[in-house]
Amino acid sequence: MKERIYLMGTPIDNLTMEETLDLIKNAIERHEHLHHTVVNAGKIVSMHSNEQLRESVINADIINADGQAVVWASKLLGTPLKERVAGIDLMSSLVKFAFKNQYKIFFLGAKQDVLKELVSRYSLQYSPEIIAGYRNGYFKKEDEKEIARQINNSKAHMLFVAITSPIKENFLYENRDVLKNVNFIMGVGGSFDVVAGYVKRAPLWMQRSGLEWLFRVYQEPRRMFKRYLVGNFKFIQLLIKYKLSGKSYTSS
Repeated sequence: MKERIYLMGTPIDNLTMEETLDLIKNAIERHEHLHHTVVNAGKIVSMHSNEQLRESVINADIINADGQAVVWASKLLGTPLKERVAGIDLMSSLVKFAFKNQYKIFFLGAKQDVLKELVSRYSLQYSPEIIAGYRNGYFKKEDEKEIARQINNSKAHMLFVAITSPIKENFLYENRDVLKNVNFIMGVGGSFDVVAGYVKRAPLWMQRSGLEWLFRVYQEPRRMFKRYLVGNFKFIQLLIKYKLSGKSYTSS
């Protein structure tokens, strides 16, 4: 039985990476359906003003903290999370697991050239047999149901969605019933760009220091500066608000 805490009004499962992997692997082996999502500082802020995003996140089966700032905030508010569970690391472990156990994966999202490079790299590193299918992340809202049906019929055991928030969260939540044949569904943000070699990941010391966002800004200043500057400032404001309120932060 996993422990779920409530941090600034947001439910988060208090799991390590290994505990998360065990839950996912067991679900796939039992042919169950598991909807996974993550929260970081920016998403927690957005969930306070975007009700649709909030609904999509809080109804997931597993909610991990993908952001060192969230872990630090949990400690400051008296409900310490065990560790950060980075989505890209979780995805990498599950791709390896799929290869070892002959499972198939569908990759949805990113630009076509990024996606093709990702599929090529995984095919060379592991085997083309792990690829159930793939599609870029550029489509209209009215096409979502048909895309979900195609994924559901692809015989994929896992689905990774690399589309910007809140689109990926809403897509997975709204189509969870259509995707019932896929054992594990997960949003992975910009992970495809990193695996494909289009974006570098921050050095390990920056990841552990909570400075991965700064490395992203350094690489893509025009696209990332406003997002992180405004998002981080609002997160700190929200944290101070909850700290001063003296509210209870844990679930019953």
